[in-house]
Amino acid sequence: MSALNDLALTVEEREPGRFYWLLLEAVHDTGSTSDTLGYRPLRVAARPQASYSSALALGAVALKQAAATATHPGPGDGA
Repeated sequence: MSALNDLALTVEEREPGRFYWLLLEAVHDTGSTSDTLGYRPLRVAARPQASYSSALALGAVALKQAAATATHPGPGDGA
């Protein structure tokens, strides 16, 4: 998994009233001169929610789980 500061959470309404959370991972293009990042899906909700806020809350839980299982650099690892 990428560094946690390279993740983003968003919500998509794919159909009216069907909201999905998505965890996105930054894509670093070392050859680019742009200051913007591209993102690709890392994890996506399996089932839709009826509201944006419900999907966002469940996505936040998924982000917390990702943070809890991520490997964190130790002293001297350059982070």
